[in-house]
Amino acid sequence: MLDSRYLNLIHYTKSMNKPQHIDKAHLMRMATYASVVTAITLIIAKLFAWFLSDSVSVLATLVDSSLDVLASILNMIAVHHALQPADREHRFGHGKAESLAGLGQSMFIAGSAGILLLQAINRLFKPEAMEQGLTVSLAVMIFSIVATLALMTFQNYVIRKTDSTAIKADALHYKTDLLVNGGVILALVLSLNGWHLSDPIIAIAIALFILHSAWGIVKESIDLLMDHELPDEEREKISALVLQHPQARGLHDLRTRRSGTTVFVQLHLELDETLTLREAHEIADKLEHQIANLFDDAEVIIHEDPITHLPL
Repeated sequence: MLDSRYLNLIHYTKSMNKPQHIDKAHLMRMATYASVVTAITLIIAKLFAWFLSDSVSVLATLVDSSLDVLASILNMIAVHHALQPADREHRFGHGKAESLAGLGQSMFIAGSAGILLLQAINRLFKPEAMEQGLTVSLAVMIFSIVATLALMTFQNYVIRKTDSTAIKADALHYKTDLLVNGGVILALVLSLNGWHLSDPIIAIAIALFILHSAWGIVKESIDLLMDHELPDEEREKISALVLQHPQARGLHDLRTRRSGTTVFVQLHLELDETLTLREAHEIADKLEHQIANLFDDAEVIIHEDPITHLPL
């Protein structure tokens, strides 16, 4: 029969964690909705600008925004699935759906870069003067930058609160959108002054940058899917916290990973063999909660190992 103090501690921990989880889920869903709405709005505006100017750099950012919609919808579905609680068939939850979404987004981003490269190279060898719609196109690109900045401000807030991989990936390609839109504005301004080759040259530079960003998303997603360890500084914080306990004699086999918004920590705690089972359990239980408090959402498992102290 469990000790009443232990049951009270479990009840208190659940009552503290539940509102936090609901708040994080709400923020992540709102971020995905905002991303989809922003992408659709930008597609409509850029389609109008491209129709007027026939600029390949405007087409580049139109293609990018079109794929943003698909990526954001995929992200929205993945986040919804990742936030589902653990069930009988998925004991560790569904957090890795976020990493799969990150891989999917990187494919969309790389695809947009490939289409852009083909269009830009073709225009590089067959330059065309842009004489119409440049002023309207400039206004549309400035509007795109303002809308993207507003979305990224909200996304960065959500990332700070949730550390969501899917929202990070979404925010990353919107960050590239800022540079893309800035490059397009530069191309349009130079075209107004007779520098017509600036349009395809800047479009090629944008495509290469998009490919670089896609690789960053791929690497982070694969690390999470392969249960990559937490950064060394976070592992050191865990070790330092454990060793601060006056009865901890050491630790070994520290294992960490992240799945979605949840951090998983396992370690072997070395304790004096003269401690009773209840005393060892209470020490381990206290350390589990202290380690969990280092993160917004964590599951910690500590195995106690008895250590024999030989007489001096």
